[in-house]
Amino acid sequence: MDEKIEQAETSNEGGGRRARGEGRGAAARRASRSGGGPGPSLPYVQRKIPVYEVLDEDGLQLIERNAETVLEEIGIEFRDDAEALALWREAGADVKGERVHFPRGLCRELLKTAPKEFTWHARNPERSVRIGGNATVFAPVYGPPFVRDLDGQRRYATIEDFRNFVKLAYMAPSMHSSGGTVCEPVDVPVNKRHLDMVYSHIKYSDKPFMGSVTAPERAEDTVAMAKLVFGDDFVENNCVTLNLINANSPMVFDETMLGALKVYARHNQASVVSPFILSGAMSPVTVVGTLTQILAEVLAGASFTQLIRKGSPVLFGTFAASISMQSGAPTFGTPEPSLVSYGAAQLARRLGLPFRTGGSLCGSKVPDAQAAHESAATLNMTLLAGTNFVLHAAGWLEGGLVSSYEKFMIDQDQLGMMQKMAMGIDFSADGQAMDAIREVGPGSHYLGCSHTQANFQTAFYRSPLTDNNSFEQWEIEGEKRIEQRANALCRTWLEHYEAPPLDPAIDQALLDYIQKRKDSMPDAFT
Repeated sequence: MDEKIEQAETSNEGGGRRARGEGRGAAARRASRSGGGPGPSLPYVQRKIPVYEVLDEDGLQLIERNAETVLEEIGIEFRDDAEALALWREAGADVKGERVHFPRGLCRELLKTAPKEFTWHARNPERSVRIGGNATVFAPVYGPPFVRDLDGQRRYATIEDFRNFVKLAYMAPSMHSSGGTVCEPVDVPVNKRHLDMVYSHIKYSDKPFMGSVTAPERAEDTVAMAKLVFGDDFVENNCVTLNLINANSPMVFDETMLGALKVYARHNQASVVSPFILSGAMSPVTVVGTLTQILAEVLAGASFTQLIRKGSPVLFGTFAASISMQSGAPTFGTPEPSLVSYGAAQLARRLGLPFRTGGSLCGSKVPDAQAAHESAATLNMTLLAGTNFVLHAAGWLEGGLVSSYEKFMIDQDQLGMMQKMAMGIDFSADGQAMDAIREVGPGSHYLGCSHTQANFQTAFYRSPLTDNNSFEQWEIEGEKRIEQRANALCRTWLEHYEAPPLDPAIDQALLDYIQKRKDSMPDAFT
């Protein structure tokens, strides 16, 4: 389940094996011819298609009124954080113990200083992305303690797996961020692993990355390492990390999340305030009841960032799933969470905040048909809702317990299709194709006409994984399923990975910082 996975036990198993046998040059040429290798990195999505909305004005106003009632009459708990309670009291809220009651409109007023859009900077400026507006940014799976590796084994994740997933995210053309906790490397002590994780994002990718939120001091380490890369002044005045702050639904923010939020907001880094919702367990079973609670939690948590530092970037986030009323297990790809996410996106736009939801979510244990249809249902909703930041966009398996190499490859292919879809319809002279219609005329075909010859390479999305050959050709080539093709492609990518340039002086400064911090603390695995 999403970001609240408990720390797992240790394992010394290594990551997936690399491809063997074929020379680098020959394999690269073959991959290029087949479309199998990573292509040029695509810029972040700039959607040119309309959003799909499920709530009318009356429905939106009803939910907003109900959320204000929750804030005023029921309140939100800010646990074990005296500073937070003092700030709310000073801002005009009614604080009773750890329960904060908010006058109607207070949170909305505070959020007027939060930016509607901002740039999330990468160490390679060409990889920087926009968050908000019509932009959509894809980031990989976040949080699993287990991996399903290229040998088909489900096992605890290691730091080598972590590095591999960062490399894959860097190489995937349709991935715009290397993400955050792409898996939980349980072979490194809990209190030290965040240093290796942040370093991996910086070393093995030059795309934007997320920071650590599991303790305030780990957030401070993230900021300190970012400053070694970008410079102190740049970090204090620009967003270089996006950070996931989960509400402990229902209606609680705990000390850990508040501590990380305060660190990032003080340093002008973005917080994704994201209720973790399993409807029927962490929220009501109804769509409107769930949306009411989500809005109340986001209003409280997001506005708190502005008490820490006015103008610090914050996102309206939600992770919405339902549960099986027979087993209590989370379910994905079902209609109700999609309705929740569509509605939450509308509420975020009305509030003037960038929005996070969705991804390629599924409950399947392996990358099979269930995984595909549940992920496709969630991903299509994610795009059509107008989501700005998409966490878990690739690699999610088994309800978020597993990061899967094969599913990562399948999902990143789907993300490329979503990006092509988001480009909308071309109405240019070339898009109208009148010259082609005139050239071909009645009764002929378009295969050899000039327009087709000029556009055939880019006219349609070209998947590196799907098989559209005849049955006989598929049979001759070994009757391979898409999981097998994804496995082979993943091995090829990792075999031919080349790290992006990193200034040796910056690299050494990071390594020195990490060693100093590790030397200052004993190992802790819990």
